[in-house]
Amino acid sequence: MDADEKLAKHVELIQGVINRMAGNSFVLKGWTVTLVAGLFALAASGGNWMYAALGLLPSISFWWLDAYYLRQERLFRKLHDAARRGELQGDLYSMNTAKYSESVSGLFSTAFSKSVLALHGVVVAVVVAVTIILWNHAAKGP
Repeated sequence: MDADEKLAKHVELIQGVINRMAGNSFVLKGWTVTLVAGLFALAASGGNWMYAALGLLPSISFWWLDAYYLRQERLFRKLHDAARRGELQGDLYSMNTAKYSESVSGLFSTAFSKSVLALHGVVVAVVVAVTIILWNHAAKGP
């Protein structure tokens, strides 16, 4: 295998990781909406605000996981660019992204980026609003 084929294979391996990270992010978004909708259905059928409040657990957990996967994807994109430009000559097939950590936003910044906040922030806000509404309704009694 010559150097060009090795480089192509390395770039292909990195692209596979990037695709998996993007796929994981997509699946998490789907699970977030599904679980919260299911908990809202339980809350509506039983009139129990605690089911709605329980929606905060998957919402916040999946928010941070989604931010983690997006940050990892960004790190691997940096590695992909370095490999594509031939900057990893002595470190063939390296999948180490540590040296790009400073050039990519941290987990907290990623969690509050527009792409992550647009879904997860809205879901958390809706969960809080529905919980408050159901709690107020339960406090007033039937």
